[in-house]
Amino acid sequence: MNRAPPAGFVADPAELAAFLAAHPQVALFEILYTGLSGVPRGKRVRRHEMAPVYDYGRFLPGSIQVVDITGRDCEETGLVWDDGDADRRARPVPGGIVPAPWLGADVAQVTCSLHELDGTVCALDPRAILQRVIDRFAADGLTPVVACELEFYLIDGRRGRDGAIRLPRGAGMGVEVYGLPQLEEASPFLRDLWAACDAQGIPLEGAISECAPGQLELTLRHRADALRAADDAVAYKRAAKGVARAHGCDATFMAKPWADRAGSGLHLHLSIADAAGTNLFAADDPAGTPMLRHAIGGMLALMAESVAILAPNANSYRRFRPNSYAPTAPTWGINNRTVALRVPAGPAPTRHIEHRVAGADANPYLAVAALLAAAHHGISRGIDPGPPVTGDGYAAAAGAGSRLPGDWFDALRLFDRSAILRDYLGDRTVDMFATVKRTEQERFHEHVTALDYDWYLHNA
Repeated sequence: MNRAPPAGFVADPAELAAFLAAHPQVALFEILYTGLSGVPRGKRVRRHEMAPVYDYGRFLPGSIQVVDITGRDCEETGLVWDDGDADRRARPVPGGIVPAPWLGADVAQVTCSLHELDGTVCALDPRAILQRVIDRFAADGLTPVVACELEFYLIDGRRGRDGAIRLPRGAGMGVEVYGLPQLEEASPFLRDLWAACDAQGIPLEGAISECAPGQLELTLRHRADALRAADDAVAYKRAAKGVARAHGCDATFMAKPWADRAGSGLHLHLSIADAAGTNLFAADDPAGTPMLRHAIGGMLALMAESVAILAPNANSYRRFRPNSYAPTAPTWGINNRTVALRVPAGPAPTRHIEHRVAGADANPYLAVAALLAAAHHGISRGIDPGPPVTGDGYAAAAGAGSRLPGDWFDALRLFDRSAILRDYLGDRTVDMFATVKRTEQERFHEHVTALDYDWYLHNA
């Protein structure tokens, strides 16, 4: 039996008709699906092929859900040979058809979710995983309000002769946090990025020069639709990369591109609204309401078990260093950037939590799902987070002997064993994510690197 798809996951074909009428010059469409590894993949099709895409969908292999970060199949998932790499249906999401101006005036892109042939959304679709967690809030009459804040580096589009990455020609070498000359150097790129995001309806706001040469941070506006907020982050990353290439650069969201420079984070901002849209974290007390503190309690309780999603790659763990503005322990504080969970300063109606653990390399859908699962767990159980840290959060954590998992393997073991995350995200999600990442671990560590030769070739 052909079952109806879930509400909010399939676009009305009228959207396509309206887009084609408004953009007669668009001849090519990129159909995009983002799997567990967080990398958009898909097909490019011509204008005359789009009507069937909106009426029924476009076939993609089921294995695309569980390819590794490089796009290689992960046979251990059972979605390659075991099921014949059977097709699924990529179906456009509401509001997912937008221009892609960095690709040319004749190109657009279409965000899709993946569906089984009977019409149900695939259980491993990251948008569906996030929606299941959002539904837990909806059942309680609550709405998560979310924003994503991403750091990244602009680097030269070509590597040096030694294979090393480098800053674009003419870029300054000083740190210059909040430096205006650094923003002026990046101005042509930033102007085109803002224009591209405006064309796509991505609510991109201001930019700052961050903690290292070539590092930028731009914010996305809060949305009372956590799924759309994650859509924004995925689309923004793709736009930033595309616009950078058009300027002869790369925009890298790698968590730690240089050992001696700042890492790049994905800071997640959260408040909770009631049915009337009132912020339930709002209070004159900077520590917020009991609900805010219970949400923090849940985030602290599940933080170690969530790190595998928040730091999904081998490189991710190079970012976690003391006194680096990247958290190393489950801590919280008020107006304090040395902790994992910060309650920023501001008037009462803006009271919210900034979750600072995720790297910019995290899958935004899964990172937001893990954040919301932890917050809901804390709110529903009234978990007390304990007193906030004042002063140096790194010193406080070291004194208490508290630490997040420090490597990829420990993080994945904790994630795999988490009964609470399995409850929120689903057993199949946890099993498949863990399988993909274990496959990546084996592939990553089978390579002999230049450092192996430097250390061991003559000394071993």
